[in-house]
Amino acid sequence: MQRSWMRLAGMALALTLVGGSALAQAQPAARLERVAVFPHQVTGVAVSNDGRIFLNFPRWTEDSPVSVAELKGGRLVPYPDAAWNSWRNAKQDEITPNDHWVCVQSVVADGRGNLWVLDPAAPALEQIVKGGPKLVQIDLATNKVVRTIAFDERVAPQGTYLNDIRFSPDGKWAYLTDSGRGALLVVDLESSAIRRVLDGVSSTQAEKGVQVRIDGRVLRRPDGKAPTFASDGIALSRDGEMLFWQAISSRTLYSIPTAALRDDKLQNPDLEAQVKKAGTTVPADGFWMSSKGTFFVTSPEDNSVKIRQAESRLVTVAQDPKLRWPDSLAEGPDGAIYVTASHIPDTRMFKLGAPVAISTALFRFMPPQ
Repeated sequence: MQRSWMRLAGMALALTLVGGSALAQAQPAARLERVAVFPHQVTGVAVSNDGRIFLNFPRWTEDSPVSVAELKGGRLVPYPDAAWNSWRNAKQDEITPNDHWVCVQSVVADGRGNLWVLDPAAPALEQIVKGGPKLVQIDLATNKVVRTIAFDERVAPQGTYLNDIRFSPDGKWAYLTDSGRGALLVVDLESSAIRRVLDGVSSTQAEKGVQVRIDGRVLRRPDGKAPTFASDGIALSRDGEMLFWQAISSRTLYSIPTAALRDDKLQNPDLEAQVKKAGTTVPADGFWMSSKGTFFVTSPEDNSVKIRQAESRLVTVAQDPKLRWPDSLAEGPDGAIYVTASHIPDTRMFKLGAPVAISTALFRFMPPQ
């Protein structure tokens, strides 16, 4: 009977213990389709309600010629226009950073007709370009920038790397992770007020003893040092009442009620008291809470995307060696899940002799029903 059920389900499950939690490893049921290949480092992807696809290309190991683009007919079209994409490392004194893309990390469609672009403005993951960190709202109907929210040194001090963002269902709040110093940022979209919270606390830092392994070996820089990654992946419950996040160099998922984050009377000690351990996971980069309430997790260590089925139970739904360091996730109007393969271990940051520009890709798959 058990074997018959497994055949009907189309996957073989084997439960193992990882860090004291049940991690379900599954033969992937989803067919991974390659959508596009890029000659530059890619991280973020966004898909609008009408199926338009947007991507971003950070300036990590090269001065990428395009930072934000729309994918049209397999071609990258600078978005919202070529002017916004004209900033270059070598022309820092000639082009203003506040109204040009400097080093974009994330793009997110809010389901309300807007594309939001998060620019930490820290090329090579190093010094922040003054005046560059920003969150930009673009009207998808007109393809015009309608608002720019600047992050000054008070909320984005040197060492900050603004990473990813999620929006409340009512469109009034934005929640961000800082993967550089380790913190969360809360943005009141009505007033543009910004709060930096949980700065430096354990839940936003790398977890002691956790090292990311690629190809079975600890990921190390050319100098032999193993990097640590702070708060990165972020997800919001469908009702907007609970925020989840995790450092890449961690196996612990954390959560906090968003009501606490929205209360500007609460300071770090009060907020930290409301942080809960939401479960044990794997070193993860990107999260996505789907329209059906499915919690997707990217797993760079085994080139896969997993579903969080319970507090500490993950099931692999898509896996392929070509999905090299699955990074960011987005959802199409048909329910398809899009995921970027950013190939981070293959860059010059971690591999001597690697080319300045590397080939990366965008994939999609239909989640199993």
